[in-house]
Amino acid sequence: MLPRFKTVIFDVDSTLAAIEGIDWLAALRDPEIASESEELTAKAMAGEMPIEAVYTRRLARIRPTGAELLMLADAYQHTAEAGARELIADLQAAKVHVHLLSGGLRASIIPLALQLGVPADRVHAVSLARDDDGTFSLLDGEQPLATQQGKPLTVQRLQLRTPTVMVGDGSTDAAVRGVVDSFIAYTGVARREKVVAVADAEANSFAALRPLLFT
Repeated sequence: MLPRFKTVIFDVDSTLAAIEGIDWLAALRDPEIASESEELTAKAMAGEMPIEAVYTRRLARIRPTGAELLMLADAYQHTAEAGARELIADLQAAKVHVHLLSGGLRASIIPLALQLGVPADRVHAVSLARDDDGTFSLLDGEQPLATQQGKPLTVQRLQLRTPTVMVGDGSTDAAVRGVVDSFIAYTGVARREKVVAVADAEANSFAALRPLLFT
C-alpha cells in the first residue's frame, strides 16, 4: 500500500474520539448548562454559528478545574475510535506526517495524541489560562483555533508537506477545504449534511477511511 498524501490532519472531537470534549465537561454541571453547551456545539459544528460566538461563552458557564481537564483526558483515551491507532501507525510507517488539529483543549488532548503515537509538537489545539478562582475559563492569549477560521490559518502557517488531507466532522474542518488538497468528512460519530456536502469523500469508520488514504 502506498500513501495518497504526505500529510494527514485529523480533527479530534467526534473524529479520533467519540465525544465532544466541551460537552463532556458541561455534563459535569447541572442539566441546564449541559443542554446549553450541547445546543451551542451542535450549531457551531453544523455551521449555523461561528465557533467564536460560542467558545468563551461555554467555558465561562462550565469553568472547568484542572482535575476535570485530567478527567477529560482520560475520557478521550477511553473513547478513541476503533482502528485509529493502527491507521496512524501505518501512516507514520509510510513516512506520512500526522497532525492533530482541534478547537478542543490541548491539555486534555495531549494524552490521547501520545496514546495514538502522535508527538506533542504535532498537536495543535487551544490552551487555557487559570482564572483567579483556579478554574480554566480563559483563553491563554491569542488562540486562533477558538475561531471559525483558525484551522485554515493554522494549516497555512504550518507549511505542511503536500499533498495534504484534512479528516474531520465539523464546519471548522470543512473550512480547511480551501487550503488542503482534499477534505474527508468523518461521519462515524456524527453526520452533518452541510459538512458532507463540501467534502471530497466520506468515511463512517477508520476501516472505511483506510482506502481513502492509501492506494
